[in-house]
Amino acid sequence: MPIFDAVDDYISEHIRDWMGELRALCAIPSVSARHEAIDPCAELVSRMLERRGFATQVTPTADGGHPIVFGRAAGANRSRKLLFYNHYDVQPPEPLDLWQSPPFDLTERDGSVFARGSKDDKGEFVCRLAALDAVRAVTGTYPCDITWLAEGEEEVGSPHLPAWIDQHESELKVDAAIWEEGGIEVDETPIVRLGARGLLYVELSVKVLARDAHSGQANLLPNAAWRLAWALAWLKAPNEKIMIPGFYDAVRPPTPREEELLREAPKGAAEVMEEFGLKELLGGVTDVNRAYFTPTCNIAGIGAGYQGEGSKTVIPAAAMAKLDFRLVPDQDPHDIHAKLRRHLDERGFGDVQIEVLGAERPGLTDADAPVVKLVAEIGEEIYGKKPRITPLTGGTTP
Repeated sequence: MPIFDAVDDYISEHIRDWMGELRALCAIPSVSARHEAIDPCAELVSRMLERRGFATQVTPTADGGHPIVFGRAAGANRSRKLLFYNHYDVQPPEPLDLWQSPPFDLTERDGSVFARGSKDDKGEFVCRLAALDAVRAVTGTYPCDITWLAEGEEEVGSPHLPAWIDQHESELKVDAAIWEEGGIEVDETPIVRLGARGLLYVELSVKVLARDAHSGQANLLPNAAWRLAWALAWLKAPNEKIMIPGFYDAVRPPTPREEELLREAPKGAAEVMEEFGLKELLGGVTDVNRAYFTPTCNIAGIGAGYQGEGSKTVIPAAAMAKLDFRLVPDQDPHDIHAKLRRHLDERGFGDVQIEVLGAERPGLTDADAPVVKLVAEIGEEIYGKKPRITPLTGGTTP
């Protein structure tokens, strides 16, 4: 029996076992933004790896950051080392009224599973464990040495991961690394993603009064909401151009090989417009994958004053906004932070404070790297279709 057939049979026979593991993992509400249930989730991830023969450590990070689960296991080819990266933290489940089932109770419905983390990224983690279980059951061993890194802060920008990596550099020397997730299209075409955009996530805040005041004094007292709105207006023009001086200086256009991959990929605009009920995308974009080579400035959240039911006539004393900048190859989040600070100062908004909540550089693998060729060949052998290789995704990963 061909090896892939034997692997498929093993998976079919044990799928319920892995569903049980996924259910237990998703039941832990490990919301990193709230520092909830982090340690229990890290310990469970460690035990799941240990059951597969991994020597694991739940290692602390600096300044009380969330622990990183690190594991290693030997394989048949000791000269090749492969690293898997995953994260065990999840996003907050709100708004809860949009869920058809409890967010931390894995539910099977219409051939799919639903829970916070069932896809990103607990489901991906369990899928990889299932694949390795099946390969080891059929062949008797893992194909090569495997290193596993699972962190608990990906959803908040992985603030402690860079320092941890610097401290463990010698243990992380591998031949290739596989990012947190993969996928196939609805027509079962496998997707190979080579990279992700970078990120600068900041909170802007301003305080202009000791406390909120009655709006009858609105022509006497400063208003934090207006102050912040005027500052934000200097960041991006109505034509979507980011107005921070030097913001685009380091932007690298796609290479000829990346251009070739972009031409081969679907444009994707029609699907996005249908999903969100739009007649056109911003700026008339028609090629979604190509647009990922353009950096962004997004207001993720904004707040000031009274926002409850009914009316309350106040002058807000303080206001805040959370912004994320998605960065493209050769941009540096620390450089963009410095330029943002200088821009606000030069426009007279030195009182607007900036707190960096996350910073990640862009990452992009060479499309002609041997590991890309190998993954594409295996994907085609398994799915019977040539994989679609996309250079860059819209999101961010460490």
